[in-house]
Amino acid sequence: MPTFGTTAICSRAQCAMTARFALVLAAIVLGGCAGLPPGAEFPKVASVALAHPEETRYGRQFARAARAHGGYSGFRLITVGVEGFLARVQMIDAAERTLDLQYYIFRGDETGRLLTAALLRAADRGVRVRLLIDDADTVTGDEQIMALDGHRAIEIRVFNPFAYRGHGDLQRTVEFLFNASRLDYRMHNKLLVVDNALALVGGRNIGNEYFQMDPEAQLADDDVFAAGPIAKQLSTTFDEYWNSGFAIPAEALGRNTQADTALANHRERERPGQQLKTLQTDGIDYVKRIATGEPYAGMISGRLPLVWAHARVISDSPDKKHVESGALAGRLMTESVGHTAHAVQSELLMVTPFFIPADEELQLLKDLRERNVRVRILTNSLESTPELSAQSGYLHYRVPLLEEGVELYEIRSLLGNARGSGQTALLSRYGNYALHAKLFVFDRQKLFIGSMNFDQRSKRLNTEVGLIIDSPELAQQTALRFDAMVQLENSYALALRSSGPGVAPQLVWKTKENGSPVEYTVEPARSDWQRLKLKLLSLLPIAAEL
Repeated sequence: MPTFGTTAICSRAQCAMTARFALVLAAIVLGGCAGLPPGAEFPKVASVALAHPEETRYGRQFARAARAHGGYSGFRLITVGVEGFLARVQMIDAAERTLDLQYYIFRGDETGRLLTAALLRAADRGVRVRLLIDDADTVTGDEQIMALDGHRAIEIRVFNPFAYRGHGDLQRTVEFLFNASRLDYRMHNKLLVVDNALALVGGRNIGNEYFQMDPEAQLADDDVFAAGPIAKQLSTTFDEYWNSGFAIPAEALGRNTQADTALANHRERERPGQQLKTLQTDGIDYVKRIATGEPYAGMISGRLPLVWAHARVISDSPDKKHVESGALAGRLMTESVGHTAHAVQSELLMVTPFFIPADEELQLLKDLRERNVRVRILTNSLESTPELSAQSGYLHYRVPLLEEGVELYEIRSLLGNARGSGQTALLSRYGNYALHAKLFVFDRQKLFIGSMNFDQRSKRLNTEVGLIIDSPELAQQTALRFDAMVQLENSYALALRSSGPGVAPQLVWKTKENGSPVEYTVEPARSDWQRLKLKLLSLLPIAAEL
């Protein structure tokens, strides 16, 4: 077996998630109660997106541009991780009136601090900032963003929060055990809207690894920059979440009883002379790159052209679990994606970091294959996965899918060719590459991009948001990147080897190393211990949690 390095991708996340699923099992036994989030009775004022974006510079610019393009919206894919970070800071710095942000994770690391500083600059010049964040995966340091709630122009709300506001594992574990049915329900959306005129939507959270700037963990993902009428539609979904009963004001959670002091202390920590002046990976200074204005300036000026197309927002209702059960009317975005996939005539491409389909989704893939539709799926390998528990659910589906004629590829953690990867070859050499993108290409005519994984957690337990864009150009761009990433230098092509009549076929992994074909009959992994943990996890009845 080849050596892929000793650093495990997102080992903290793997351990946390492994423990979490054990807790879920215990919570089921204990019968965790539902109830309302803490702070649900706290008085809050409903608010909505900027009513007249045409009163802002970019609102006017893209209203005119949309009229010139038949009422369509403009789009540009952001496939390079660092450009996803730069675009966010630059968009925040360009805001005139309002900023709306919705994220599952907002880390307090270098990129998180730089984005927090940009939000504070915006608020200081009078921009209204609304930030809605989930509360499931916070770690020590992430609370730095909460200090901004003391600013009169900034309001922070937390989706379905824990009552306990610290980061002690024991305290959070106990609370989760007795409130599992509520706390297992999370907001997985990722969205940024500027002046109700420009937006960024996709799969990236806020954190170094999500921008492929951390040598120890590079999570490859995609955003799409969107301008024009689609921004208002995205704002509508944000407002729905912001004003829902699950969005609890930070003030109600007790940490901000001295909000002015917290903000003053934050300013002192980040004051000139002490603030983060540089962020470098392999000699690249990303702080200096922010000052160049690119890629945002190029997209705004037309030097980096937008693709004008019809698109529709697809999102879950904030109270998705009651919609899914039939107790409430609302939206389920898996239905929209599923209907679009059903209509495919020739080819379906899927990129998903986690692949744990429900029965109806397996049937969909089977139906497509019966119509001779080519189905190709790229997901994480065992060695690359950031979530070992999710991999344990996925492994049960590989042989049945291959028997149906589905083409399965698993990304390698050590890429042979960085083209299409979203990062430099220099960074790729660390061998800690993993997928985090969620992309579907329908007949190379339409593209889905958003926060939804192809797993049962995204289907039932997480809320999601995304776009389906009717653009052959964007679909072709994504298909070309798919083709680059499934080359055998970068991935394992899974296949079945016949072992004779009456004997189950053997699963094999085909790849290329140093230019030569290699075939593995034992699943490539970082260690035998990783394989053992995977096997043990696969025995647990946790499919609905994955």
